[in-house]
Amino acid sequence: MDFRLTKDQEQIQKAARDFAKGEFDKETALQHERNHQFPKEIWKKACKLGFLGIHYPEKYGGQEYGIMENTLVTEEFCRQDSGLGIAVSLADFASEILLRHGTEEQKLKYLVPITKGEFLSSGGFTEPDHGSDITLMNTTAVRSGDEYVINGVKTFITNGTISNFVLVLCQTDPDAKPTYRGQSVLLVERDAPGFTSSDVGEKMGIKMTATGELSFNNVKVPASHLVGKENKGFYQVLEFFDESRVEIAAQALGIAEGAFDRALAYTKQRSQFGKKLAEFQVTQHKLADMVTKIETARLIIYRAAWNFDQGIIDPKLTSIAKMYAGRIAVEVADEAIQLHGGYGYMLEYEVERFYRDAKIMEIYEGTREIQKNTIASAVLGKF
Repeated sequence: MDFRLTKDQEQIQKAARDFAKGEFDKETALQHERNHQFPKEIWKKACKLGFLGIHYPEKYGGQEYGIMENTLVTEEFCRQDSGLGIAVSLADFASEILLRHGTEEQKLKYLVPITKGEFLSSGGFTEPDHGSDITLMNTTAVRSGDEYVINGVKTFITNGTISNFVLVLCQTDPDAKPTYRGQSVLLVERDAPGFTSSDVGEKMGIKMTATGELSFNNVKVPASHLVGKENKGFYQVLEFFDESRVEIAAQALGIAEGAFDRALAYTKQRSQFGKKLAEFQVTQHKLADMVTKIETARLIIYRAAWNFDQGIIDPKLTSIAKMYAGRIAVEVADEAIQLHGGYGYMLEYEVERFYRDAKIMEIYEGTREIQKNTIASAVLGKF
């Protein structure tokens, strides 16, 4: 068992770290945070250097790497800045559904522009009445000749107000038993008549990421916009969640590391009662606990990413990675604020923003309770 990164992975990690250090400066982050603005120029630069879609095949503009390499990029981006890192790393959100199940025509038309920094993508799964439960969709798609007619509402959609297209999970067979066997994924372009989006409103964190509510009022899409097979959408989305949970876990790991980096630097330079904070044993123990949590999360996340790249779909492991990493991101960021004292509460010192951004790690892409359900189901089996 070799725990070392390959030479290629080390180079990718360093390239992502250097890019983030060069582009994610503090003032830029604060400007985008205050303006609730997506970092468009940074995103375009990241695409130009091949960071977005790094796990796509070359013919779709990717680098022929896997989830492990995408994990390393995401971690480094979020370590340098939580808000900018999350926004940029989610620019291709849900595109993996197209990558795994789309037609060749769909992949060439929509994935290549993503890697070029021309398209943003989004996934329409969550509904106002269902939240994390996607086994039943109120959003329907009815086949009419060579078209599908979509009606319904999706909410809390990442990139929902700025994406060029959205992959929408719809109920295509209302009589299916159980209901999730009658769901399909359909691609809807931004300018489709009857499709509108609006911002969900002021959020606690991830203010640089556009979060929207989507409305579909008799939206007609060609039958060619069906992704994969009809009535197999639920399974396609579940497979995507196994992949996306690793990416969200990597975001959480990066946030925890970023908060720790700032706390460590602060305790080395800040003096109280005639000594540096780092000289007090209580501080040392806090730092020891923080780094232990970070390293434990890293092992789980890297294993989950490696697993997926071996073609092993393990919902239990990806749920453990996402649940644990989300929790330690919140705990480490919280401790970082405590070590900063009053300064930690100020926007200027960054750790309060890392804390606000950390909290969403326990909510989106399945709450921690949903992850526990998945873990428990795998452990218990049928009885």
